[in-house]
Amino acid sequence: MKEPLLISACLLGAACRYDGASRPLDADTLEKLKERYALIPVCPEILGGLPTPRLPAERGYDGVHNAHGENVTAQFFRGAAETLRLAVFFGCKKALLKERSPSCGSGEVYDGFFTGTLRAGDGVTAETLKANGVAVYGERAVDELL
Repeated sequence: MKEPLLISACLLGAACRYDGASRPLDADTLEKLKERYALIPVCPEILGGLPTPRLPAERGYDGVHNAHGENVTAQFFRGAAETLRLAVFFGCKKALLKERSPSCGSGEVYDGFFTGTLRAGDGVTAETLKANGVAVYGERAVDELL
């Protein structure tokens, strides 16, 4: 049986990003991942109740806010909890998540001021998964999973 791997659905080609688009990995990489892992697609923002498309959001030091200044922190934490529930259910010890996202970013996220500036930190889901023993990888580190 293949090892389960949580993966951001947008990396598989699902049009679930805030802008209604996807950011799929190249076909060769996806095929290698499918050969090695049972892929478990997730979109924490959708699991948290946000629509697609939706306003862009960033994680500042005081929560997650969208581009209109609306506080969407609760939806992001709800999505993180649902993603963790799936990780536990499927026995996922690893996750491949979209970099820089306020949900999925690992190591750096946008700073919350919508200036395009990155800061050190994790998205809400990446932080939640890490705190519960799931190793989180961004798409630039996919080779570490292969």
